Amino acid sequence: MNERIGELLVQKNLISPDQLKKAQDEARQKGERIGHQITKLGYLEESELTDFVASQYGVPSIDLGDFEIDAEVIRLIPEEVALKHTVIPVNRAGSTLVLATSDPSNIFAIDDIKFLTGYNIEVVVASEEGIKDAIDRYYDQSSSFADVMGDMVDVEDLELVQDDEDVDVGELAKESEDAPVIKLVNLILTDAVKREASDIHVEPYEKSFRVRYRIDGALYEIMTPPLKLRNAITSRIKIMSELDIAERRLPQDGRIKLKMGRGREMDFRVSTLPTLFGEKVVLRLLDKSNLQLDMTKLGFEEEQLAVFKDSIHQPFGMVLVTGPTGSGKTTSLYSALSELNQISENISTAEDPVEFNLAGINQVQMHEDIGLNFAAALRSFLRQDPDIIMVGEIRDFETAEIAIKAALTGHLVLSTLHTNDAPSTVNRLLNMGIEPFLVASSVNAIVAQRLARKVCNDCKEPDSEVSIEAAKEAGLGDDETGVTFYKGRGCRSCSDTGFKGRVAVYEVMALTEELKEFVLNGASAMELKREAIRGGMLTLRRSALNKFVEGTTTLGEVLRVSTSDH
Repeated sequence: MNERIGELLVQKNLISPDQLKKAQDEARQKGERIGHQITKLGYLEESELTDFVASQYGVPSIDLGDFEIDAEVIRLIPEEVALKHTVIPVNRAGSTLVLATSDPSNIFAIDDIKFLTGYNIEVVVASEEGIKDAIDRYYDQSSSFADVMGDMVDVEDLELVQDDEDVDVGELAKESEDAPVIKLVNLILTDAVKREASDIHVEPYEKSFRVRYRIDGALYEIMTPPLKLRNAITSRIKIMSELDIAERRLPQDGRIKLKMGRGREMDFRVSTLPTLFGEKVVLRLLDKSNLQLDMTKLGFEEEQLAVFKDSIHQPFGMVLVTGPTGSGKTTSLYSALSELNQISENISTAEDPVEFNLAGINQVQMHEDIGLNFAAALRSFLRQDPDIIMVGEIRDFETAEIAIKAALTGHLVLSTLHTNDAPSTVNRLLNMGIEPFLVASSVNAIVAQRLARKVCNDCKEPDSEVSIEAAKEAGLGDDETGVTFYKGRGCRSCSDTGFKGRVAVYEVMALTEELKEFVLNGASAMELKREAIRGGMLTLRRSALNKFVEGTTTLGEVLRVSTSDH
């Protein structure tokens, strides 16, 4: 996207000069186009930008998701050329090739492709994200699971010794370097990135071997490689993550860093676990480009966001984020740290593991085996002239005690706990042995959260199957039952699941003076909850229902991520 379009957008009052400058700075910093940053920062929808560019240059705009491109047409332009110019061939008619681009002013790209193909070029405008998705979709078809599995049919020499006590490490390394095994493992990793999976599970059983991806919180079986390849595939992943392939009886942890093209780097956190029939491997995908640090886009209701921001901008005290593993706690804490990250603040974090590197923040990785745990790290932080401290998790009395003392002596402390909702967190701290007066005087706010799957926007349709009775039973008010409820029909964009992406559902409980009185008097979690609701707290169930009424999620997801308030 050239600079001129940015200026035209300002002239037409579609974006402000400040927004253009921010997009230009981000684009320069990340080596991306301005148009991509304008949509990424949420200043314009992709479709609005595409229509504007199309009208400025007097060319048609298209949505690449609406039709199939013929494989013969795709072959006219090599993948590296399509990636270099962010273009994709769409159709061919006689001596004319229809080319989709996000920037019709890029004469160099059009001339390059005209020279390369020998065709006259007719330009249409598509969104940059749509073109990138199409390149991923069409150019990768040459390397599908079916093709790779086909290559493996003849690989008879990959049968490995199954006796765990008698493994030839040299043989194991040799088998894992076999071309089809390397190709398959690479494909498993890249396919997971394309499908936006959060985890990959590689699981051996007595008579089967399967690979599953966790996409938007749910596991899906992707493929079942031949059983005889289980050791070769596991060993290949272990070699990539620099683990000991000879050690197959103890759990191991490692990391894989992959360059994915277009300057994108992916981190995979690898964990192996010895099971009855071989090692199970789980890879957690850490994609920094998907890390959402803008609080306004996480899923907070307006009043919740105001309370949360107020609590993290206090000069001292503690803010706790609670929820089960995989509920987005880390993202919420990182977004808070990102907001607080000023030159005037010294921020230190103790994490296990450090998931993303944040510039300007001192992040420390825990190593239990050498005695560097949360409590030890916290003690060190307090000698480092800190302003803001983040502790990955409060697991025991020692960590809780030091964190609370830090919060009472002029530091802001952010941390997480594993509890079901905000009110029960108070009881969890008391059960650890913390005195009620310490909890009441140190905690600013407690945030409970869950992740609900979002209805896919590409196949969203009214859901006639939701009964009003079921909605009311879930907690919907009489005045809300007249709205339209939605579901996803299932399409290629969401792999026929009806869901694409997730949204966080929050319960934000600020410790007001009234609630502090309740804590000091030893109130139960239920009493605290009732008082917090009376004070205006939105519960997890109510927040989830709001997302349901907006059409963001479904009733099934509401029931899955929250419990009834009654």
